[in-house]
Amino acid sequence: MTVEKRLNSTLNFLKDKARLVLITKRQKQEDIMSAYNTGQRLFGESRVQELMDKKDHYPDDVEWHMVGHLQTNKVKYIAPFISLIHSVDSERLLETINKQGAKHKRVIDVLLEIQISRENTKHGFQYGEAEELLKDPDLQQLKNVRIRGLMGMASNTPIESVVREEFGKLAHFYEECKALHPHFDTLSMGMSSDYRMAVKLGSNMVRIGSAILGPRPEDQD
Repeated sequence: MTVEKRLNSTLNFLKDKARLVLITKRQKQEDIMSAYNTGQRLFGESRVQELMDKKDHYPDDVEWHMVGHLQTNKVKYIAPFISLIHSVDSERLLETINKQGAKHKRVIDVLLEIQISRENTKHGFQYGEAEELLKDPDLQQLKNVRIRGLMGMASNTPIESVVREEFGKLAHFYEECKALHPHFDTLSMGMSSDYRMAVKLGSNMVRIGSAILGPRPEDQD
């Protein structure tokens, strides 16, 4: 099946329930452009260096999303143009993004990453930490960063009940946060292997790469 057909099939499932961020990590330019020519505009990268390398090779109307772990010393490189940072996992990072936003005279949209999986390798706030941060009055002082919602990555497991529980808990927490923060409008939850379940449980933004663009070159044996 072609990239165009896989993309259209995915969009047909998502309809108006969730927006698609196409993960372009290590993918061929011709396949990425095929998705662009089919109408896709939200592209995501997990590494700053690859994002910077790609940015100038694609049309200006692409909205670039940062979905991977972001170090504070790398924020300055993407601050001028990034559309959404999904992976804010510390107050220090939030403050750094705010500082860079002020420097570039723009408000940078972000999501708080929540540690929902049972894997220690994943990053993110614990639920209690995120709740405390969102209640902190000092948050109002950060004028150049806007928290739009939450992001979470489920455990890498074939056990559906585990993934369902993790997504369900995050979706519930998102609704609680939304009640207190009306500007919350984004729940980034679901990847190539689990996005269908994520959408059914309340996700309104999914991050999909290989299910549309095919296996990454290094992943093929």
